[in-house]
Amino acid sequence: MADPRKRRGPGGRPPRRARVDPAREIAFEVLTRVRTEDAYVNLLLPVLLRRAGLTGRDAAFTTALVSGTVRGQLTYDAVIDACVDRSPHPKVRDALRLGAHQLLGMRVATHAAVSTTVDLVRSQAGPGAAGFANAVMRRIGEADLSTWVRRLAPEDPAGFRSIAFSHPRWVVDTLTEAVGADEVDALLEADNAPPKVTLVARPGRATVDELGGTPTGLSPYAVVLDAGDPGAVPAVAEGRAGVQDEGSQLVALAAADAPLSGADRLWLDLCAGPGGKSALLAALAAERGAVLVANEAQPHRATLVRRSLTDPVAERWFGGTAGVVAGDGRRPPFREGTFDRVLVDAPCSGLGALRRRPEARWRRRPEDLDGLVPLQRDLLMSALRLVRPGGVVLYATCSPVLAETRGVVEAVLGAHPEVRLEPVTGVAGAVADADGPVPGTVQLWPHRHGTDAMFMALLRRD
Repeated sequence: MADPRKRRGPGGRPPRRARVDPAREIAFEVLTRVRTEDAYVNLLLPVLLRRAGLTGRDAAFTTALVSGTVRGQLTYDAVIDACVDRSPHPKVRDALRLGAHQLLGMRVATHAAVSTTVDLVRSQAGPGAAGFANAVMRRIGEADLSTWVRRLAPEDPAGFRSIAFSHPRWVVDTLTEAVGADEVDALLEADNAPPKVTLVARPGRATVDELGGTPTGLSPYAVVLDAGDPGAVPAVAEGRAGVQDEGSQLVALAAADAPLSGADRLWLDLCAGPGGKSALLAALAAERGAVLVANEAQPHRATLVRRSLTDPVAERWFGGTAGVVAGDGRRPPFREGTFDRVLVDAPCSGLGALRRRPEARWRRRPEDLDGLVPLQRDLLMSALRLVRPGGVVLYATCSPVLAETRGVVEAVLGAHPEVRLEPVTGVAGAVADADGPVPGTVQLWPHRHGTDAMFMALLRRD
């Protein structure tokens, strides 16, 4: 057992206990759990903020600190590694990442960034590590971010962009292929910009006017919340409105707006979890006297869909207009030719939502596409079997990756001569500067439209 006297300071007094402010303590916990538990920032952070009672400016600071640090991880690691002669302990590295973001990416005074990081390391790893952190932080503070990037980034374009914009090199290459070298810098920069909170007024349940905020200009049901907690908006609290990226709203509208002859009574959301698009589709279906069925393969996500459509508060708004089924979309429990409209919001790499899910860029691997692309093809072909002749299928991904967009659509069309591709119509089809990689398809972009990079293709079964 260690000698307790060794834990005492000068004169036999106990060493000073580091006092860490709650914002940085929460930020550190989030980073640690993202690293060790694969936690999601957008799910974990609100819970910790509520537990600590942080609101207003303190909550906003914590959110900016966490999200910015996770997004900038690759850049900050390169800077940290240039300032040390040994790799820091993972906990110390987490704290140094937070400190580096305060120094290089936020308007935090140098002395405050250094001292709070040292206190954080002292509380987590002891006084010896605190001295190490102090030296590293002071070295980081000797230059600004652009200077560090010029020193550390390779000369080749992909390598430079990887360090400068904190994206894995393979992601840089993949996005460059999708958007082109002339625009990729703007896209990568947009990925690092915190997204605005966008609300959706579900038609027939809520109006845009009662949400407050500022209309966005693309979806007629969307507003940007200027400030405050969206949960404090009465329509959101009552389930009549929700938080939803405008690109996702446009996907639901594209599925609902497609011209259709004959019956238009039964709609299907084949990959419904976690339920945001289903909620909007259910509202649109109810206005037209149609019924939505929401299918989700994973039972826990099906529960989320069911909650978004039939929880006790929202039931009076959605009752009778939606049903939730837990089933594999490739082999769903429905007869062929049952539905008039089908939405396939397919599982994908999520590279179109990196600004919204900051940890995703570090978790995805190129080999993930080897499993995702065949799954996307299978789901789209299943949807085409489920839709009636003359009915429509809207295929969507939150990804601009060509293998997941053009590759899937062209492969399915090549295997199904009875299916034809038609232009996306309605509100989504009218978005400017949104031509997709296949004529008639739509590709939204964060840097052009302020949305996630949603892809949409409309297919009709003859």
